[in-house]
Amino acid sequence: MRRRELITLMGGAAAAWPLALRAQQPPTMPVIGYLNGASATQFPQLLAGFHKGLGETGYSEGRNVALEYRYADGQYDRLLALATDLVSRRVSVIVATAGTPTIQAAKAATSSIPIVFVIGGDPVTLGIVTSLNRPGGNITGMTLSGSETVAKRLGLMLELVPAAAVIAVLAYQRIRSANRS
Repeated sequence: MRRRELITLMGGAAAAWPLALRAQQPPTMPVIGYLNGASATQFPQLLAGFHKGLGETGYSEGRNVALEYRYADGQYDRLLALATDLVSRRVSVIVATAGTPTIQAAKAATSSIPIVFVIGGDPVTLGIVTSLNRPGGNITGMTLSGSETVAKRLGLMLELVPAAAVIAVLAYQRIRSANRS
């Protein structure tokens, strides 16, 4: 083998070495930050539903997604520090659950990492999003309160059945009594 051929071969091997090493390293998996104002034991159904939803979309913790959990244990003054910690760990998305203070802390901690929330009240009135149709910024989610969406649902119903003259609504309201015997 000639000296030039040997130098070319060695140079090519040296250039390809980092590519071969990079190909052997496992790809980094996305990290989801899970921020909750309560304790880990207070709302197990929330976490179970979250894991179920991940599974239904093809994600499994430890297999193709990592989760970073942060719980404030009811000490809402800790939420901003917990959210900031998730941001410093460069999570791919923050899931903010268990109340308005949790969502507000996540929103205060970042304007670039996507935030997904679930809330019982009106996120527009609470200043979390600018509108239900277009939340704006890096934050989106859903409200469990139906009163904010009544007009939208009625409009959709009229689009589906434009000839409807009468629309009835059947509702259930649970009344709580402070003085139960």
